[in-house]
Amino acid sequence: QLQLVESGGGLVQPGGSLRLSCAASGFTLDAFAITWFRQGPAKEYKGISCISSRDGGTNFADSAKGRFTISRDNAKNTVYLQMNRLKPEDTGVYYCAAIAGGCTEIVGLYDYWGQGTQVTVSS
Repeated sequence: QLQLVESGGGLVQPGGSLRLSCAASGFTLDAFAITWFRQGPAKEYKGISCISSRDGGTNFADSAKGRFTISRDNAKNTVYLQMNRLKPEDTGVYYCAAIAGGCTEIVGLYDYWGQGTQVTVSS
């Protein structure tokens, strides 16, 4: 089966950190760009960060710049999102999505999606 599985979410206090993992099976991630999306209370999807398949370039939403880091470990077929100095506004369900092309905010273009992992930032 072809699938992505997210892990690493949880409940954390403001200012804390989490590392999310996106592990692929049935295909290799090195040929895909990977985006982390967040689904908030209104159920909208917001692109948080993307890492490209070719040059390893990265993109970040303005709210994530300076706090989050995205990285790829091809040997482990896994992409990570390191989340530091977390804020309540970061709360939501985080999904990783893979596309056989360039990074894009257009949700419908992605080839594979994980099931999501909940991140809650609260005192």
